[in-house]
Amino acid sequence: MRQRAYGYAAVTLFCLGIAPVAQAELKPISEETMGEVTGQAFMQIENIPGDTHAFTRMTLTMDVETRMNVDDVQAGDIDGGVDFAAQHVALGHIARNDGEQFNGRTYSAGDTVHFEAFKPYIELAEDPAEGKLSGFRMGFEQARGSVSSLTSSFSGDIGLKLVDGSGQEFDATLFDGNTQATRYRASHIGIDDGTADCASGTNCAPLTHLQSLYVGEEGVDGVTDFTSDFFIGFQREGVDWQSPDGATVINAGKGVFINLPTSMKVDMSQLITQGVDRLQTHRDDMGTRLF
Repeated sequence: MRQRAYGYAAVTLFCLGIAPVAQAELKPISEETMGEVTGQAFMQIENIPGDTHAFTRMTLTMDVETRMNVDDVQAGDIDGGVDFAAQHVALGHIARNDGEQFNGRTYSAGDTVHFEAFKPYIELAEDPAEGKLSGFRMGFEQARGSVSSLTSSFSGDIGLKLVDGSGQEFDATLFDGNTQATRYRASHIGIDDGTADCASGTNCAPLTHLQSLYVGEEGVDGVTDFTSDFFIGFQREGVDWQSPDGATVINAGKGVFINLPTSMKVDMSQLITQGVDRLQTHRDDMGTRLF
């Protein structure tokens, strides 16, 4: 079905001693004129089918560059614990030295290195059989930049690579204090090769040692590319969230779930003994081990 758009053509009449009067009538705009007009809606709404849930995603066509600090974050405080608990959370940072390179750009000391995020969205997951909301999440179609925190409890996934003493790479595993692999209220991170012991610090380190990381995917020449899988979700049951580009499906368990994709590789012994230093997140630099 074709639609015809209408514009306003206005004529103002001036008469002696009479106030101006505006008269207008709708006139059709030609197909040629319409062809010269381009635009995009501020919000896009999609209905996305799934195996067990139906999804509705509302995306804002806007770009965000930010540097922000939050003193304390707690989410999912229930049943005697917290799904996610962290202090001094920061997005973006400040370059400490001249010539530092991030995201393919070179910065001078004191320059702000923004967290970049394009097309933020909110997505709902509904159980069609029960007609109830199963969960919702907030994320970005594209995101990259630094995330810093002092995290004591984490639910979700951190896409970090860890390198052992022989040079072998492993996908990082989240653990609880008893060295049980978990994606729910984890307190440690390490290598799940059968030798990890969080109590003794063998192939396992507290999450507080991981103070800054870069969200994004591995690019060329050391440049961090944008990722479509950075989000925080809130579920009353397990939900399979699809990435905005449809390339991956991420299962988020009940409660709060944070997905932090990163292309970083960290030596396991460094993470245990020294940790990953915090980037400068305040205008007055308070050191690499700020908290």
